[in-house]
Amino acid sequence: QVQFVESGGGLVQPGGSLRLSCAASGFTLDKYPIGWFRQAPGKEREGVSCISEDDGRLGYADSVKGRFTISRDNAKNTVALQMDSLKQEDTAVYYCAICGICSGYRCTDPDYWGQGTQVTVSS
Repeated sequence: QVQFVESGGGLVQPGGSLRLSCAASGFTLDKYPIGWFRQAPGKEREGVSCISEDDGRLGYADSVKGRFTISRDNAKNTVALQMDSLKQEDTAVYYCAICGICSGYRCTDPDYWGQGTQVTVSS
């Protein structure tokens, strides 16, 4: 069974950093485009970043561009989201998913969601 586990969330002050990890089991993650999403209280789930299967295309939503970095560690079968200069508006549950393709930062046809990891940015 294809399964994702997101981890690395927590409570951090504005300006701080967190590194999220998306760990995959049941498949080889590096064969697929992977997207990161988030859902804040009272808001719809939104795409944050996307990485193509060959790492040739990396995309970031305008709200996180310059602050977040997506990357792979194929030896560990994971995709990371490094989050720097965090803001209160980054508070959300963060999810990863398999994409059809990455179109800019947009992950098309997301599937096989994990359970999410909570990120809270507060002073």
